[in-house]
Amino acid sequence: MIEVNGVTKRYGAKVAVDDLSFTVRPGAVTGFLGPNGAGKSTTMRMILGLDRPTSGDVLVNGRHYAEHAAPLREVGALLEAKAVHTGRSAYHHLLAMALTHGIPRRRVEEVIDLVGLREVARKRVGGFSLGMGQRLGVAAALLGDPATLILDEPVNGLDPEGVRWIRNLLRSLASEGRTVFVSSHLMSEMALTADHLIVVGRGKLIANASMAEFTAMMDASVRVRAREAEELRERLVGPGVTVELIAPDVLQVHGMDSSAIGLVACRHAIALDELTPVTASLEDAFMDMTKDAVEYREAS
Repeated sequence: MIEVNGVTKRYGAKVAVDDLSFTVRPGAVTGFLGPNGAGKSTTMRMILGLDRPTSGDVLVNGRHYAEHAAPLREVGALLEAKAVHTGRSAYHHLLAMALTHGIPRRRVEEVIDLVGLREVARKRVGGFSLGMGQRLGVAAALLGDPATLILDEPVNGLDPEGVRWIRNLLRSLASEGRTVFVSSHLMSEMALTADHLIVVGRGKLIANASMAEFTAMMDASVRVRAREAEELRERLVGPGVTVELIAPDVLQVHGMDSSAIGLVACRHAIALDELTPVTASLEDAFMDMTKDAVEYREAS
């Protein structure tokens, strides 16, 4: 479990993280979302003891990261996949980590197979592609068989097969009761992977909700196609119900579900050619929720 309690981080006059509090619980994949400059990387660094909060506190499995006797066995992290000695092979990079943490050699072999690097394990890391480097970073995070995993953009550079692999891996690790905390800019992937979402903007908490709760925050609507669209529009408009005519024969209805619309149409003998519920995507919900927290935006 990760507990972030009222954390603030200042760099001079700049406030990178502003009184941020949340808990990442075991048994689920928790996505960490936010625009560029939102404070995600700074927060992850504070969880891992790489940065010290200006105020507030961060605990991992009930302790500060530095207080764990064997940190790699408690927390596995991938923050920067390229933070590897390029002259070493993947095998010797992992072996050096294992030997300094009392982890048996056989575990090195296990994680190499787990991330699919067996064929290149003895090759120098300097020649690795971005995707291979990501796999090595995941292997290093898993080396100590930790209860908690913190991964920053783990699918960066992976091909479609690799993206599916990391998705299934994260869900499998969570199903074992581990705490899995993942940041990503790929909304489509988060929608398929995460069970819970924490969203930050300008260093502040914007949302802390399950995936279903998050998308439900957006206004759902129903798309209706009918030759008598104007008449149907007049029949549907009422308290709490708004209807947009978006084409001569197409309505977008807010505040009334498909069943209710169908009953109104039937009651007035109006034939319907389409009746489709429209729910917001994770990307739509994210963009709407963070629109005031974007650091850079295109000129209008």
